[in-house]
Amino acid sequence: MATYDLEQQEQLDQVKQFWKQYGNLITWLVLLVLSGFAAWNGYNWWQTQQATKAAGLYEELDKAAVAGDAKKVAQSFADLSKDYGRTTFAQQAALVAAKVASDKQDADQAKVALNWLVEHGKNADLVAVGRLRLSGMQMDAKQYDEAAKTLSAPIPEEFMGLVNDRRGDILMAQGKKAEAVEAYQKAWKTIDPSVDYRRFVEGKLVALGHAPAPVAAAASAAQ
Repeated sequence: MATYDLEQQEQLDQVKQFWKQYGNLITWLVLLVLSGFAAWNGYNWWQTQQATKAAGLYEELDKAAVAGDAKKVAQSFADLSKDYGRTTFAQQAALVAAKVASDKQDADQAKVALNWLVEHGKNADLVAVGRLRLSGMQMDAKQYDEAAKTLSAPIPEEFMGLVNDRRGDILMAQGKKAEAVEAYQKAWKTIDPSVDYRRFVEGKLVALGHAPAPVAAAASAAQ
């Protein structure tokens, strides 16, 4: 029994020595892990709260858009972009706000919303749509250099057909026919054949005397 007590005491002494040497380090590591876990849970809770509040504001904006209340739409978008700018709702709201403003012939307000989206948006697809719409408005305003610059940023591959088509439009508006044809050809090759918009691009090439090879071959065979 005495031997057992002695061994037990030696083990306790070893534990005490170990804890004396490494106890503070272990305590800090545990606290760090627990703090990280708490922060992660807190961040998730904060994100959920943000998304819930943003969803409510977006619903208000959507109702105002349906009603054609441009002033209410602009105010709701301003609130969303200011307080919940990191949410997808704010980025979607930018597109809606731009559409409503454009329908009301308020190009400046539409550009404000689209510029915010391309500068602050995190969703690559929504940002790509924003860039396409903004470049179109800049082209209509004859701001050709700005329109080209808007399309120069990295854009998801699935949007490149539309981007090249828009580049072709910008170049044509500048009287650069050869470069426009090249852009349209890239667009035609990039857009999936099953997408109807490809035929629209094809029509532009045909009108410019540069029908895509398969189309030209089919036309020759029919003659």
